[in-house]
Amino acid sequence: MPQKPARCYTKRRSKAFSGPPYTRKEYIHGVPPPKIQKFVMGNPHGDYDYIVEVYVTERGQIRHNALEAARVAVHKYLSTTIGDQNYFFRVRVYPHHVLRENKMMAFAGADRLQEGMRQAFGKPVGTAARVYPGQAVLEVRVKKEHLDHAKEALRRGASKLPLPSRIRVIPLKEEAKAAA
Repeated sequence: MPQKPARCYTKRRSKAFSGPPYTRKEYIHGVPPPKIQKFVMGNPHGDYDYIVEVYVTERGQIRHNALEAARVAVHKYLSTTIGDQNYFFRVRVYPHHVLRENKMMAFAGADRLQEGMRQAFGKPVGTAARVYPGQAVLEVRVKKEHLDHAKEALRRGASKLPLPSRIRVIPLKEEAKAAA
């Protein structure tokens, strides 16, 4: 069954979501597991010069399959261009928030079978990560010679995310800070 668009889970007002996140999985039956396979990739023990990260500029929810699509795009580009031992990549958010959907029937005579908005709590259909402005979603650590490849990889990954995002470069060493 196809997924509903993001507008079904967001408000039109300035607030992207209201209320606390719906996360208590011990009380929720049938929550599908997140599609994200790995949160940490590459070489975590390398000596890197820069952190390049994607951060969001608006408040909102990022579904688990959007995070997985961004992860796959970034990891594939980095592993083919600079190799697995030359970067450290991490997904910084976890999809804790459970999304629910009150499924409606869409065929002739459905109005006699379903209850409409009566008891419209909904069944769990997926999970999402709630993010706030300035919060980093994806992070790559690289050496100076691979900085442009990291920016391009994160640009490709950011295009998979449903929120407007930007890329920032943070130098880790003093000589990199002086050059920046």
